[in-house]
Amino acid sequence: METAPFFDDVADAPEGTVATWLRARDGVRIRAASWQPKGARATVLLFPGRTEYIEKYGELARDLAAEGLATLAVDWRGQGLSDRLLEDPHSGHVERFADYQLDVAALLEHAKEVDLPRPFYLLAHSMGGAIGLRALTDGLAVERAAFSSPMWGISLSAGLRPAAWALTWTARRVGLSHLYAPGTSGSAYPHATPFEANLLTNDEAQYARMARQTDTYPDLALGGPSLGWLNEAMADCAALAERPSPGIPCVAVVGSDEKIVDLDAVAERMRGWPGGRLVTIEDGRHETLMDTPDRRGRALASILEVFREKASAC
Repeated sequence: METAPFFDDVADAPEGTVATWLRARDGVRIRAASWQPKGARATVLLFPGRTEYIEKYGELARDLAAEGLATLAVDWRGQGLSDRLLEDPHSGHVERFADYQLDVAALLEHAKEVDLPRPFYLLAHSMGGAIGLRALTDGLAVERAAFSSPMWGISLSAGLRPAAWALTWTARRVGLSHLYAPGTSGSAYPHATPFEANLLTNDEAQYARMARQTDTYPDLALGGPSLGWLNEAMADCAALAERPSPGIPCVAVVGSDEKIVDLDAVAERMRGWPGGRLVTIEDGRHETLMDTPDRRGRALASILEVFREKASAC
């Protein structure tokens, strides 16, 4: 295993970060990082969202360590310090959504190789929620799961949805899938959007932290999604809606002021999840785990309840 860089100065992470380069089966190089507190009783597989990177979750890894949980996080292909997939490194792109499962496989193999504490739990945010749900329905061996604002549908108006399908379908077939989706650019969201207009968090300090991380280390930054990514994301959400939910304890946490993922799709999924529970954080936005301290605390408490050894099915 080859050591990978990790930017401690902007991460606020626990001590002892172990960052490693992994190689997916198709040759794409991805970055993983783990934190293992002494006597950890389980390992949380942390699946970030689109545009995100491991350092963004340093504070959360610290909270999990205080709970006696190790954390293993990943930079998905096309973002963070993992291999970017287009000549323009700022465009969020993937050839097929199924390719993310190659990253999952590499991460799980690494967890076993370095003997991270069992059992494994899953904590997935936004796009990571789609990747995580597909992995679960394919048999990912975790005992409990938690989702933060999972992308089981994308928030588009009924009028825009057919146009989005038509545009992205056409772009893929005429070789333009690399272009940015309408209304987006290569600028990272916290740089392009003032705090007052942002859809991520009510907490100005957390928003400034996100901007500081990518200001300090521009290689972490990612802009808007490509047309190809958007087409694949919509298709994957539609396909996932047809899959049954696994029978493991689970919670999904969303904000009532969510504007990025489809809240109806999340509610529909959780209604049919055996032992599943939906928690709504009043006035929370997309990043419930990076919102104001009170909202963040409620979201984290809901997740930790599921991860405690003696927790009953949610």
